[in-house]
Amino acid sequence: MKKEQTTVDIDFAEAAVPQYARRGIVTMFMIMLGFTFFSASMWVGQELADGLDFGGFLVSLIIGGLILSLYTGLLGYVGAETGMSLDLLARKAFGSKGSYLPSAMISFTQIGWFGVGIAMFAIPVANELLGGSTAAEWALVIIAGACMTASAYFGIKSLTLISYIAVPLVAILGTIAMVMAVSRGDGTIIDQFAKSSGTLTVIGGAGLVIGSFVSGGTATPNFSRFARNGRIGAITTVIAFFIGNSLMFFFGAISSVYVGGNDIFEVMINLGLFYLAILVLGLNIWTTNDNALYSAGLGLANIFGQKKKPMVLISGIVGTALAVWLYWNFCGWLNILNCTLPPVGIILVMSFFMDREKYRDVEVTETVNWYAVAGVILGAVVANVVSWGIASINGMIVAAVCYLIGHARKNR
Repeated sequence: MKKEQTTVDIDFAEAAVPQYARRGIVTMFMIMLGFTFFSASMWVGQELADGLDFGGFLVSLIIGGLILSLYTGLLGYVGAETGMSLDLLARKAFGSKGSYLPSAMISFTQIGWFGVGIAMFAIPVANELLGGSTAAEWALVIIAGACMTASAYFGIKSLTLISYIAVPLVAILGTIAMVMAVSRGDGTIIDQFAKSSGTLTVIGGAGLVIGSFVSGGTATPNFSRFARNGRIGAITTVIAFFIGNSLMFFFGAISSVYVGGNDIFEVMINLGLFYLAILVLGLNIWTTNDNALYSAGLGLANIFGQKKKPMVLISGIVGTALAVWLYWNFCGWLNILNCTLPPVGIILVMSFFMDREKYRDVEVTETVNWYAVAGVILGAVVANVVSWGIASINGMIVAAVCYLIGHARKNR
């Protein structure tokens, strides 16, 4: 009699991650640090350098970084304690069908940023290496899209491998290029920052820091759930987000003040490090893009009741096909959509801490929690409309109030 073979889903899309599949602090740190290596964050570094002096830049980076790290650290703790993905957590907080809203939002934004990331690699490399022809651009888009989709398709093991390769290389080579640029520059880094237009306030700068990765950070439970416990999930997330984002902001700022650009790629090209520049740019984008596509696949799997892998493929094909269009036409819209996800994250955190008992398994009895849904919608509107304060925090406060009202009414 033949033994029956059982296929184990190594990504546990429909179950909490069991203890035997959990990972230690070093692996989790590498995964989370790779997640934060996001080239678009360098654009924010350029804005900070153009609008603040060096002291203001540092203060904005610290304030914004601490708030962003606290937000993602809480999500990291919840993900690791429960072993559940963002979508499984959303079922608990929003209901089985209510979870479609946060799943759709995370999938849509992550596919969008995936496409933008591919173009951020293909367009400058095609310009520098292949004369900027459209054919060369599209060839690079297809190659990059296929590679990044493949690593997301094969799941957490592939994401871990890419992070172990890319994180040290990007951090070391990028830092060396940054130091070389400063040492060859005209005056100290403080002198260079002093030439900024002074158009930003410190609070405005902190808001940019938070907004730079708050949407991607909402997907933190998709990765932290593989940590051995909540403490490891929280610690690795907080440290990785603070270090990783700070490094990206410095790369963008140095690029701005020394070569007038917004990417360490341009600094390295200026220093004559052409092939290393391509390597750093590609790996930097890859570490975030495969994580983004992985999250999109999990979100679509929740909505359509399908396996994660085919949803990753579909997401990768869509993001790759639309990459150049997304890059030129959709960045503004994606920045607006970034404000819609923090309300989701705060509701997931509150739901867990206010009712831990229901997180002992993945079963869900509620169909739609309308207060959670209303919290996300109203929070997103407030975040995008109210100009006072920091958009993502405004949205979280509104969402939290809505959820608290619903929880109080339910428990009367």
